[in-house]
Amino acid sequence: MADKTIEHCGIVKQIDNKKIVVTILAQSACAACHAKGACGTAEMENKEIEIYDCNDKYIIGEQVTVFFAQKKGNKAVILGYIMPLIFLIAVMIIVYKITNNQDLSALIALLSLSIYYFVLYLFKNKIKKEFQFSIKKNI
Repeated sequence: MADKTIEHCGIVKQIDNKKIVVTILAQSACAACHAKGACGTAEMENKEIEIYDCNDKYIIGEQVTVFFAQKKGNKAVILGYIMPLIFLIAVMIIVYKITNNQDLSALIALLSLSIYYFVLYLFKNKIKKEFQFSIKKNI
């Protein structure tokens, strides 16, 4: 069974010796909604993707497709959203059981998130290697 990929069209913005920077237009699901003008919650923004392992030659302004394995995207969601939520709730319950103080447990739980994200920051190079985007030319 082939791995599913997440693909976005983009434009090559910058080329260095070791990396290519591609700009993509990221849209939320409501960005394509016909009522987005009245709603005000539509999200559309340009994002820059860095690609390190590329074999082809590209030129600035060229249209390309950037892709990413879906299961790695799921792992990124777990690391970025689900694990911090579980960590937050666990710390809050443990501190509440120890102190019996809701305010203190909430405060310490929120502060503990800074520790979680700091640890992620310390491992950013390892994480960056694992979550590599790939690129291909549009035909």
